[in-house]
Amino acid sequence: MINITRLYCGEQTPSDNIRYGERVTKTFHGMPTCVGDELPPPKSASERRPIVVWNCTRKCNLRCVHCYTASEYKDYKGELTTEEAKKMIKDLGEFKVPAILFSGGEPLLRKDLFELAEYAIECGVKPTLSTNGTLITKDKAKKIKEIGFTYVGISLDGIGEVNDMFRGVKGAFEKAMAGFRNCVEVGQRVGLRLTLTKRNYQDLEQIFDFIEKENINRACFYHLVYSGRGKDIMKDDLTKEESRHAMDIILKRTKDFCERGLEKEILTVDNHVDGIYLYLKLKEENPERAEEVMKLLKWNGGGLYSSGVGIGNIDFFGNVHPDQFWMDHNLGNVKERPFSEIWMDTSDPILAGLKNRKHLLKGKCAKCKWIDACGGSFRVRALRVYGDPWMEDPQCYLTDEECGIN
Repeated sequence: MINITRLYCGEQTPSDNIRYGERVTKTFHGMPTCVGDELPPPKSASERRPIVVWNCTRKCNLRCVHCYTASEYKDYKGELTTEEAKKMIKDLGEFKVPAILFSGGEPLLRKDLFELAEYAIECGVKPTLSTNGTLITKDKAKKIKEIGFTYVGISLDGIGEVNDMFRGVKGAFEKAMAGFRNCVEVGQRVGLRLTLTKRNYQDLEQIFDFIEKENINRACFYHLVYSGRGKDIMKDDLTKEESRHAMDIILKRTKDFCERGLEKEILTVDNHVDGIYLYLKLKEENPERAEEVMKLLKWNGGGLYSSGVGIGNIDFFGNVHPDQFWMDHNLGNVKERPFSEIWMDTSDPILAGLKNRKHLLKGKCAKCKWIDACGGSFRVRALRVYGDPWMEDPQCYLTDEECGIN
């Protein structure tokens, strides 16, 4: 994640603790926004325990065109039982994992979700929720708040009919917004998640207007990853020029929020080159602050400490993966071995490479002068396009000149 609010605008947000190794000195609307805010900063990004994305069910009531799990509204056999899940969560707690992200499918379709979230808290693991929001009734919003979910991320991919077309179900937008408002009503920390594609990026200005109108305090803009049904819409991914244009809008509108005193945490996700693009813009505007930003980016390391280090995945059936978009590569299964053991076992060449990837990178990434800050960005996207996880990220939109390549 690239925290635009922190890096471009200089406004600290609580989640910067684990993202940039900073001692956080302020809260956001009087409350923490994310995980790790009350913990001492880790000594280095490479030593962080992973935030674990658990796809607790594959079943989903929507049919999104970019779904990385290709989920449908049906039951899937072999998903972790309640007891198997509790055993897994207990191990995560003992491993000092800071948070578990309950994802799907649609996690609210799992009947024991709230029981497992409560158990995670007992084990010292903070629960967060990634949902399409359509099932968050007033009662469920109250329950989410009472249990202690630190954050709820609701996925939207446009306004109104644009979102519904993307989500594959008419009326999904209104139901998701009702879920969002139900969370706000009970004081639950909640934000929006949006995947950038040709179908919605032209509406970015309107989306930022919507963020302000609805008093949305946190928004994450994801770059498309080619997994699941996402592989079928690669043609909808932004061109390099469109990615730059999208970033220009995101930077401009985030800065406007900050200048007007509106507390909005805006982030981009799944393309660490955004941090370098932001730095180059800031270098022209404020060279002194730009150098401060570069120090934060290098501490974070970008892709160097993401998949396989700072983020991990456990799927519906208990299989462990380097991240949630890499479900075609299994590292082991928590029914057979604890996650903690699987995660530290570098006998798997992919996991070993991800934990020490710098010397493995090829192409443009190997030559780029920003390697210590971007880290080669997203490996699974290189795998999908080139068949080689160590090739350059095909979504790097910087020019060779900007990368220092002659």
